[in-house]
Amino acid sequence: MKRAILFAYLMLFSFVALAQTKVETFESYKLGEDRTLRYYIPENYTEDSEESTPHPLFIVLDADYLFESVVSSVKYYSYFEKMPSAIVVGIDQNSNQERYDDCDYSDADGFPKDKANDFFDFISLELVPYLEGKYEIANFKMIVGHGITANFINYFMFFEQPVFNGYLALSPEMAPSMEQRIYDNLYGAKSKVFYYLATAQNDRKENRKRISALDATMKSAENEFLNYYYDDFRLADHFTMPSYAIPKAFDNIFKIYEPITQKEFKENILTYEDGPVYEYLEEKYNTIESLFGFRKPYALNDIMAIYAALKKKEDLESLEFLAKLTRKEFPDTMMGMFFLAEYYEQLGEPKKALKTYEKAFTMQEIDFITKDLAIERMDALKADFGF
Repeated sequence: MKRAILFAYLMLFSFVALAQTKVETFESYKLGEDRTLRYYIPENYTEDSEESTPHPLFIVLDADYLFESVVSSVKYYSYFEKMPSAIVVGIDQNSNQERYDDCDYSDADGFPKDKANDFFDFISLELVPYLEGKYEIANFKMIVGHGITANFINYFMFFEQPVFNGYLALSPEMAPSMEQRIYDNLYGAKSKVFYYLATAQNDRKENRKRISALDATMKSAENEFLNYYYDDFRLADHFTMPSYAIPKAFDNIFKIYEPITQKEFKENILTYEDGPVYEYLEEKYNTIESLFGFRKPYALNDIMAIYAALKKKEDLESLEFLAKLTRKEFPDTMMGMFFLAEYYEQLGEPKKALKTYEKAFTMQEIDFITKDLAIERMDALKADFGF
């Protein structure tokens, strides 16, 4: 039932996403020909340099059929704050079967040959720099491929400073010795890398055999910089598997990004004993920034989770922190002043608390913090202290 609901939502978002995409003919000097690109620019993206925030970049190969699946998943997950909104750029490769020349490799050494070298340079030296010059791009960049293009995306790892730090390899048709090269590069990674590998029960036999062997090897690849994920979809085949894998990959890669859940609240926050509970929130957001290279705006859901926890723990230090944080993050709302007033009240400074509640009353309501609640708090203080 849950899978059916998710599928229905993704279908809905795919229709909406199509209305927000555009197609561009890109004249490539590296390839010496024009290529068709597909763009998805999120609604919240602004070209105003003072207000724009960096967005992750997803490059999608085989965009003729993969692009819409990636975009609909990006829209769905970012709508529910389970991942950041992202710029998605797809490269069409199937109108004249360009994918085979784009991703060709030598049978002798398994490395790109002929036009595939130019296609590699087109992406790394031409397209990505062009997009970075046109849009505010975050440090986090991901590339997606399927079959032979899923093999090709691995070549971007084989450099000192890789262009991409996220890879979605969907049933890769691997070149000679590719399994060992993937292992060596991921095991030896010196910067954050996210690698998602997927196959299916009814995948192409040779693909499935080599992918399963690679996963068995990867289980021993311990590296603090490596975030490795693997799925084997029981009901899918080579062609249907991407529709299962793309949202599952986002589930895995962006798990820490999603708002605090009830489970996380009960198991991690209420039991947090390393210091004031606000430090859990700081650690979560610092980890997100460290992993993805951009700062996530503080979510109202997460603020409220920490507030609920500090009330249970009688954690006055965390209340002071939230008062300062929310005045910065939600400056036009009552929240910051309300938390500060409550802090003064708990600290035993009723006059300061009363004046601060009065300031909060003049601002915008947010969540449970209403003008009626502020009046209740002020009336209680006046009754208790005779103001």
